[in-house]
Amino acid sequence: MNTPIKSAVLATAWAILLLGAEMSALAQANVTVNPSATWLGYMNVFNLPSAGGAFQFGSPWGTSDLVASFSGPTLTLSPNRIGDPDPYWYIGGGAPGNPGNKIMEANMYVESNGGLLGGQTVTFEGIVIANSFTAAHSTYAFIKDFASDYSSFNLTTVLLGAPGSFSINLATISDPSRHVQYGFQTVGVNVWSTDVAPFGSIQINAVPEPSTFALAGIGLAALLIMRRRR
Repeated sequence: MNTPIKSAVLATAWAILLLGAEMSALAQANVTVNPSATWLGYMNVFNLPSAGGAFQFGSPWGTSDLVASFSGPTLTLSPNRIGDPDPYWYIGGGAPGNPGNKIMEANMYVESNGGLLGGQTVTFEGIVIANSFTAAHSTYAFIKDFASDYSSFNLTTVLLGAPGSFSINLATISDPSRHVQYGFQTVGVNVWSTDVAPFGSIQINAVPEPSTFALAGIGLAALLIMRRRR
């Protein structure tokens, strides 16, 4: 095969490969821990396991009430601390040293509607930079794909532990009426405000998101290498 034809064939082949990579990227969505995103809060409350563990209620909460907050790019999740001294919330009533009387499931998440994340493989990534939680609390990263009325959902989740990266993915359903959520769930007993420190916390950062341009750059570099080898 002469050189001009060979070059044209190689160029066409790489164009097809790059187009395939771009089409693949369109079928995938990478999300991470972005402090600029609209983060929401939802709390589910349960009795203690020793009291049967029954579900009590669930309702939207402010993220600061979960307790969850950003400082620059870092998200910190801490034990929930109810200010109400009622014995419903604390054994013996709210006071220093009195243990919590409920298990709190604090959900800190971003929700996507209108099909923006539908019909794709959604990947949620981040980096645990510190985790001092005791056995009284656990944090999970999750992706949920809810039905339009929130009556059911598909779920993927991972327990976060020692510092390091995490990555989970979920193939979502192509339906603009569904709701896709990704974020964190911190589960554990509520703690009186003066007793929080010994229970620890977890800090999480983002990872850089890959781009189609980066994929194209890799392909172009490979094409140049191939040409130099002719």
